[in-house]
Amino acid sequence: MDDLNVTSDKRTHNWLDTLRSSGYRLTEPRQAVIDVLAKSQRALNATEIFDLAREEYSSLGLVSVYRTLEKLEELELIQKVHHPDGCQSFIAGFTGHQHLLICQVCGQTEFFEGDDLATLIEHVSRESGFTIEEHWLQFFGLCAKCK
Repeated sequence: MDDLNVTSDKRTHNWLDTLRSSGYRLTEPRQAVIDVLAKSQRALNATEIFDLAREEYSSLGLVSVYRTLEKLEELELIQKVHHPDGCQSFIAGFTGHQHLLICQVCGQTEFFEGDDLATLIEHVSRESGFTIEEHWLQFFGLCAKCK
């Protein structure tokens, strides 16, 4: 996972190193998908990734995109964004305790700290008897530019 301040070139380099050290080959299709995701400032769905990556690697297949996304998610380099309409998109993973703000018009994605949710999580756990091991909070709305 990344620090939020990592440049796209550094992110690409880190991801390629992680893939290599995990035993995966660094193929041109994977490189094309990684380049698109590492540079993106918004969540992208598989079709958007496919279209953008084909600009650099014209023989890329959609199956290769899905396989690469699966590997990157497995290695916790990217994360899924679950949209209210059921569609999924993907963003670079991050370190620390962050949550998402997602613009429903332009797709701009921003992270925010969520440490003050600890009290709420403890309350929910205590009231429900449920042991909460993880959570991921996403807010959907309009960014300042799209208001």
